[in-house]
Amino acid sequence: MQPEMVATFVGRGPLTGRAHVPGDKSISHRALLLGALAEGTSKVLGLGDGHDIVATRSALAMMGVEFDGDFIHGGRSRFREPERPLDMGNSGTGTRLLAGVLASMPFLSILVGDESIHRRPMERVVTPLREMGAFLDGRDNGRFAPLVVRGGRLHGIEYTPGVASAQVKSAILLAGLAASGETVVREPIATRRHTEEMMQLAGAKIRYSPDDKDYVVALSASELRPFEIQVPCDPSQAAFFVVAASVVPGSDLTIENVYVGPGRAGFLNVLRRMGADISTVDRGANVVDIHVRASELVGTEIGGDEIPGLIDEIPILSVAASCAVGTTVIRDARELKVKESDRIATVTSEMRALGANVEPTEDGLIITGPHLVPRGRVRSHGDHRIAMSLAIAALRGDETLEIAGFESVATSWPSFIDDLEALQCG
Repeated sequence: MQPEMVATFVGRGPLTGRAHVPGDKSISHRALLLGALAEGTSKVLGLGDGHDIVATRSALAMMGVEFDGDFIHGGRSRFREPERPLDMGNSGTGTRLLAGVLASMPFLSILVGDESIHRRPMERVVTPLREMGAFLDGRDNGRFAPLVVRGGRLHGIEYTPGVASAQVKSAILLAGLAASGETVVREPIATRRHTEEMMQLAGAKIRYSPDDKDYVVALSASELRPFEIQVPCDPSQAAFFVVAASVVPGSDLTIENVYVGPGRAGFLNVLRRMGADISTVDRGANVVDIHVRASELVGTEIGGDEIPGLIDEIPILSVAASCAVGTTVIRDARELKVKESDRIATVTSEMRALGANVEPTEDGLIITGPHLVPRGRVRSHGDHRIAMSLAIAALRGDETLEIAGFESVATSWPSFIDDLEALQCG
């Protein structure tokens, strides 16, 4: 076992200049999977370079998909049974979406991952894929990885996920590409639409409702055609720099080419409610430059229908809440418990270690600020978003903060420290 990486942070003044964050992780996964299924050569520019994306690409390569720089040489005829288990590392998205692809493949495959993946719930994709005709099993009757998938002849189903999850919707749709009949997914509140939009780009027979409420997507079996896409920058990663520039006095920062399409820009609305000085410049196709200047924040309430669109940003929003005047209440976010860590517990323990006033609830957090004294030593708990949130919290102090387990950041943003230091140095 490799020793833990301990990273050291301290406030060095305002963040200034122009920042570019990694390619969107959600879009990158889907671009790889759809490019692998499309018959011919697709071109994907700007892929994220985190370990999660590398794991999905490596798994596809083990099954016969060929990669050449920005090009993917795909097609169902290329897929072959993998000789060993497919190691998805820390990637819940990669694991669940690839299960949807494998559900239609005429061979056996096994999906494994790190300790976190083997704790995360998988029955949410196992159940509908079984209903479609695939054989899936795993620990505790398929509740947890390792997952064993033997693909079969699939048929379409009509399904309403029990949790608001773009991963569940996407796994079903990826299986539905090869299913007889129509596959329909109904969501009371729409989750991010990357899969639908990208399937449409690749020529799938897919339609979806324009409204977020009572959202329906329907798909018929489709052969995908090759496509070309430029992956925009990841809003979930941009959120760390947006919060940093909001809470570090004197900051004036622009984050370039950030995706803000349906289900991805909720954190900006929350920060604006809190008084953040945020403006955007439209770059087309749901992509903007985000301009942020430091401001005084106030508490707010976060809950209800907006939670699915910002669940990944709650750790960094908790840092903003700890710097804000008043109380911030986060509710309806029980899904935080089944992320890379139990983020209700880890945000509570590590932010309290920094002097924050945080109270956990059954489905969220209550944070009263401004209370933040970043110093000493805290832990990432193997969770990249906890690690990066703590690093941003450190910028509010003038003493050293050590973060143990910082290697987890490579999951999504290997160059995070270098990119942050460049902005601090002006």
